[in-house]
Amino acid sequence: MTRTFDAPRTLVFDAFSKPEYIKRWLLGPDGWTMPVCEVDFKVGGKWRYVWKKGSDEMGAGGSFRDIQAPERIVHTERFDDPWFEGESIVTTLFTEKDGRTTVEMTMAFDTKETRDGVLKSGMEDGVEVSYVRLDAIVSRSSQ
Repeated sequence: MTRTFDAPRTLVFDAFSKPEYIKRWLLGPDGWTMPVCEVDFKVGGKWRYVWKKGSDEMGAGGSFRDIQAPERIVHTERFDDPWFEGESIVTTLFTEKDGRTTVEMTMAFDTKETRDGVLKSGMEDGVEVSYVRLDAIVSRSSQ
């Protein structure tokens, strides 16, 4: 997934690594909240998110494998109630040009079938809504 934000790289990197930002934008479709947003942002550190909408709840967590601020974050991801087998490895790259930051996120799965299932799940719709929310936060903050 690739998205460009009208904001400096350090701010966008912070939005991916600091709970005070994460719980404002990484919510998926409207109506969801993030009552749990724990981030021990260091190599080997753990993260945990729990999203809630009414009586529905979804949790995920993982650990950080590599952090090169403000250029790169690599972490694992596993859902409490897995909707795909195993865990994914997520690599997020941040590149700035002329005050705009391009984020490239790559998710690696255990099998091609798992990847194909995730792609068919509609996950990108929730990601898009979250990125629109993030864009509004970082573009406002950078002015």
